[in-house]
Amino acid sequence: MNAYVFPGQGAQFVGMGRDLYEGNAMAREMFEKANEILGFRITDLMFEGTDEDLRQTRVTQPAIFLHSVILARTLGDSFKPDMTAGHSLGEFSALVAAGALSFEDGLKLVYARAMAMQKACEAEPSTMAAILGLDDAKVEEVLSGIDEVVVPANYNSPGQLVISGSMKGIETACELLKAAGARRALPLKVGGAFHSPLMEPARIELAEAINTTHFSTPVCPVYQNVSGKPNTDPARIRENLIAQLTAPVRWTQSVQNMVADGAVHFTEVGPGTVLQGLVKKIAPAVEAVSA
Repeated sequence: MNAYVFPGQGAQFVGMGRDLYEGNAMAREMFEKANEILGFRITDLMFEGTDEDLRQTRVTQPAIFLHSVILARTLGDSFKPDMTAGHSLGEFSALVAAGALSFEDGLKLVYARAMAMQKACEAEPSTMAAILGLDDAKVEEVLSGIDEVVVPANYNSPGQLVISGSMKGIETACELLKAAGARRALPLKVGGAFHSPLMEPARIELAEAINTTHFSTPVCPVYQNVSGKPNTDPARIRENLIAQLTAPVRWTQSVQNMVADGAVHFTEVGPGTVLQGLVKKIAPAVEAVSA
């Protein structure tokens, strides 16, 4: 069975999507439609901006979404997913690719999400860190003993868990986790504590936008971050998408469940190759390639 996976924030690079824009009339039309919807030429920032431009949440999220969704569209009839999943922001790309959301609605929601998250980040300085070489349960145990806000945010693969929280919480957690045997505890260059309780203002704001958007039944199950389980029910998909902003991304569990349900071939659709690496760590026996 064929699984298609879609990357999240951090996969962006200058020049992303330019080959699609220049080489495919349908892609060009979709990019121009996006410029119109967003009210600024995001294509200029994607193709010729700086790393700094692309690191702004309000640019990063729609840029990665556009690259992923438009690439999926250009695959035409060869795009036959038996299941899809996306990492964090990538879940929106996965839902559009599977037909649960229209391209226009998906882009509007991604932009609303980016703006709401940026606002929440500015309201309270916060950050994230990658913890390498420690068992998930051990990380959870250490975090539970810290008084500050600090929680598991991304279960990326066995031995790689990203944590999220207040500046003080992350600093304390990194020291304690290294003392507990973590190989590395690396602070990440991100705008804030994504997938943590500090994103609650953004979750409330995004919930309004999601609840007024039409969702259809997707053509295949979408494995959602919040549970790692497949969904095709529009009401359940909507609920999980709202919960996603303050809940951890259960990527390890999503891939394990996809494999248990028959996935043998994973295709990463979008910028970068991060998810292929994670899929191979989680399920070494499957094939993982770029679209």
